[in-house]
Amino acid sequence: MSIEVEQLHPLYAARIHGVDIRKSVSDSTIADVQDAMAKYAVCAIGHDAPPTNEQHIAFSRSLGPMERSTRKIAGTEARVPYPEIVDQSNLDEVGEIYADDDRRLAYKRANRLWHTDMSFYDVRATYSLLAAHAIPPAGADTEFVDMRAVYDFLPEQRKAQIEGLVVEHSYWHSRVLGGGPEPTEEERATRPPARHAMAHVHALSQRKSLYLASHACGIVGWPSDKGRALIEELLAFATQPRFVYAHKWRLGDVLIWDNLATMHRATEFDDRTFRRDMRRTTCRERALA
Repeated sequence: MSIEVEQLHPLYAARIHGVDIRKSVSDSTIADVQDAMAKYAVCAIGHDAPPTNEQHIAFSRSLGPMERSTRKIAGTEARVPYPEIVDQSNLDEVGEIYADDDRRLAYKRANRLWHTDMSFYDVRATYSLLAAHAIPPAGADTEFVDMRAVYDFLPEQRKAQIEGLVVEHSYWHSRVLGGGPEPTEEERATRPPARHAMAHVHALSQRKSLYLASHACGIVGWPSDKGRALIEELLAFATQPRFVYAHKWRLGDVLIWDNLATMHRATEFDDRTFRRDMRRTTCRERALA
């Protein structure tokens, strides 16, 4: 069965029809999904019920090498016991809504900053796949920007200025920027910073793209204030309404985005009243030993 693609934004983003990731998916369908991702960068696949953790992982594995992580906030346990799945919910290890003073809630709220998953690693994230298991009655959209489209609209003088610049990305920079507490030394050691080009050629589409967001803490070789000023200027340009797509979640949606072409953020909802159970898998540029 060939897929059908419904474009959701004038510049990018689409809903894919004709795919159910809970079932075995053919190689040709996977290739069609990857082609759609190369064009649209953000693609939603709907289901009448969310996939199981095992189904989610199996489909993700067909898209590339997967991230497996045992990292956690100090003194906590995992709610979803699969190293391939990042728990993006507001729920603790027994499924209750986080207490106000839970460090994890503060760190999760930092996801409301514009970011690119795992840019703080040397081996970057490619696809992220976020599955909706429970959604609040209002709010909690996920917003995106296609950074290839942003680059296309940059003035030529600015494109020339950023060519060759290298940006340092730090997980803990964005967590604290978003209002989270300073990490412990043990936590900080789990995620040292990484450096990446500010602009790169997106391999699947061969389009030039910016690569920065809230993890970006400075420009290598530049004074701190000057580097931050340019990063903030570019982020302000990128997040103009004309570039933003807001995904309104449906229960059972699996949303796939390309971290090498986009940035995204969670939006606010009453996270002390309503459950939001979202589970993410992430593919990386290459397998790690």
